[in-house]
Amino acid sequence: MKLLVTGANGQLGKDVVRIFTEKGHDVLACSRNELDITDQRQCESVIHTYQPHAIIHCAAYTAVDAAETDEDGAYLVNAAGSRNIAVAAEKVGAKVCYISTDYVFDGNSPTAYREYDNTDPQTVYGKSKRAGEHHVQTLSSKYYIVRTSWVYGAHGNNFVKTMLKLGAEKSSLQVVHDQVGSPTYTVDLAHFLEELVQTEYYGIYHASNTESCSWYEFAQAIFEEAGLKAELLPCTTDQFPRPAPRPCNSVMEHLSIRTNGLRDLRPWRDALKEFIKVNKIR
Repeated sequence: MKLLVTGANGQLGKDVVRIFTEKGHDVLACSRNELDITDQRQCESVIHTYQPHAIIHCAAYTAVDAAETDEDGAYLVNAAGSRNIAVAAEKVGAKVCYISTDYVFDGNSPTAYREYDNTDPQTVYGKSKRAGEHHVQTLSSKYYIVRTSWVYGAHGNNFVKTMLKLGAEKSSLQVVHDQVGSPTYTVDLAHFLEELVQTEYYGIYHASNTESCSWYEFAQAIFEEAGLKAELLPCTTDQFPRPAPRPCNSVMEHLSIRTNGLRDLRPWRDALKEFIKVNKIR
């Protein structure tokens, strides 16, 4: 397939480009320098020239706290930018795979969120990503919306890298124990996307590594896999107030993966073990 990847220099984008290329696809990797998704004319020009079969839309405004005071910036990228991609894709008949987030939910459900549960984002970031979903759903006739959570990988900043750094520098640290979710390894998510976009199973998907944990339990596992000895102390969300509220429950049910007969992602602990081994941490 001919694939165009937006946000190709990002944490997920880099692994998407690498894995799709390794699988034999023709990939046009577009960072912000090659494709500014907020520029509608540029989107139409690049996509018309390349004529991709599918677009993996990874580019996003992801600064959750900064978005609270930069509403225009968040909506410009996540809403208007996604509209521009969807419109340009539709003109050349390309599929659109939009990477979304657990933040489209309120985070207060006592059970895991299904793909068709009502959304109720509580942050500017979540609202802008939901707006992007809406544009893709209404402007593209062939779309996949893939919501994921707690993403980490070899590129960019993420929780795993932060814990590894702090665990090596400090004798003890506090991590919240009252927020639960499912960590997602970018490599596993990229493999899932590669399988998904070759199908015509359009719609909304929840894709994360399977099983769940708290941030505290995630940190414990990181330390165990890396052989770090720093003391971990559980704390509450209220002890670490942030400009944007964090969801208490980010666990998402993988209903669409099951009902469409697709291969689910492996358990998060297995993925973490491989990440630390592959990156030769300690």
